[in-house]
Amino acid sequence: MIRCVRMWTGDDGNSLFEEGHIDLAAGSRGDAVGKPVPAVQLSFQETRSGGSYEWHQDPIPRFVITLSGILEFEVKSGATFTIRPGDVLLAQDNTGTGHKWRLIGDEPWRRAYVVYDQSADLQFIPAKK
Repeated sequence: MIRCVRMWTGDDGNSLFEEGHIDLAAGSRGDAVGKPVPAVQLSFQETRSGGSYEWHQDPIPRFVITLSGILEFEVKSGATFTIRPGDVLLAQDNTGTGHKWRLIGDEPWRRAYVVYDQSADLQFIPAKK
């Protein structure tokens, strides 16, 4: 199971988030395999250890796949969540008050940004509450 946190803008203009995972089915060789998600653009970015970014929205809906680094995200309500290497952030809070993040520990944050086709089935499954 691949952990995924979805973040979006609520009706009140504030960012919300929910934990879940990417839907995977049984594949060959005992692997778990997800359905393809059409991608429009792929890019990479690195932020040195100790980095942070104050209140902002994501510029475009996208997947953010963390390769290294541990981050704490915060939304305006004060709620927080942590992203670790191997986690996927489904960033959909492109309007409103946004979120902020800070790196925890000594590792840089290395990540891949994958802008997905807007009509794609994103394979996100919310955690059962």
